[in-house]
Amino acid sequence: MSVLRETAEQQFAAELRALEAADDKPRPAGWRLSPWAVRTYLLGGSAGEVVITPKYIGSARAIEIAVATLATDRALLLLGVPGTAKTWVSEHLAAAISGDSTLLVQGTAGTSEESIRYGWNYARLLAEGPSFEALVASPILVAMREGKTARLEELTRVPADVQDSLITILSEKTLPVPELNSQVQAVRGFNLIATANDRDRGVNELSSALKRRFNTVVLPVPATLEEEVDIVSQRVESLGKALELPGQLPALAEIQRVVTVFRELRSGLTADGKTKLKSPTGSLSTAEAISVMNQGRALAAHFGDGEVTMADVAAGLVGAIVKDPIQDQVAWREYLETVVKEREGWKDLYRACKDLD
Repeated sequence: MSVLRETAEQQFAAELRALEAADDKPRPAGWRLSPWAVRTYLLGGSAGEVVITPKYIGSARAIEIAVATLATDRALLLLGVPGTAKTWVSEHLAAAISGDSTLLVQGTAGTSEESIRYGWNYARLLAEGPSFEALVASPILVAMREGKTARLEELTRVPADVQDSLITILSEKTLPVPELNSQVQAVRGFNLIATANDRDRGVNELSSALKRRFNTVVLPVPATLEEEVDIVSQRVESLGKALELPGQLPALAEIQRVVTVFRELRSGLTADGKTKLKSPTGSLSTAEAISVMNQGRALAAHFGDGEVTMADVAAGLVGAIVKDPIQDQVAWREYLETVVKEREGWKDLYRACKDLD
């Protein structure tokens, strides 16, 4: 049976094996690869005759700092605006370090303390009383027992009192189990990667005590148009293969236009710096640009001739930009009339978007 989405360690198993075989550098306790090999896995390179594809296109130094942090006893917090590949990077770091990226807690407003610490099998608890056999371990507790890397997504969405249950785990590397008058001590190799959203910083602000337990690495938005286009092109191709989308890959020119629209509206300024723009309320992230192009590819494949045109892309583009039907609509229409309409070679995009109105 074909799964919809393979984990990082499944999808890139051949690359991880090649790196492991070629890796002759010192490895921290419990690590599958050395820090050098983890960096190569994330940023690309080679292992013998095997080409290692880059998983992250951006600041190499940020990745090096993240890997070096995890090689110590400090937890890692990946911070950035939506769509800067925080989840993607955390998954691949865990896959390269532990060979297992599935020890994941998804942070939400409803995340409970049991999700981070442990719960109980109540049938067994009533029948046998409190015991380690009746305890239901969280992914973080499993990682502590097995010396692996755990992941906690969207940390700032987790209620503040639940966040603080991490303090003992991160500072003492121990999880008390008072019901059993005992504790679980972390095995060497255990660590935690958390992600948090710049724009959600005020949802559940981290306490000072918890902040001190993390080293923070900020993942920036792509610095240049070319860099962001490379990211979108690579992800559209890989997702298309995973989803078995028929039809052709979007032309580079179409990807460049979508990315240009996102970058200009995100910054509130046209690329030439001559025209100020109203910025929509949404994040207009790289991840959303990838989604727009994949939707366009699906439309072209199933309802067109397979070649992606701006008519295929327009619906996804407008949907990504106009989140607020009043404020965003004003910003989008102004951009459409003052920039898209007047820009040479963009008439097809203007007509496609106007047709949607």
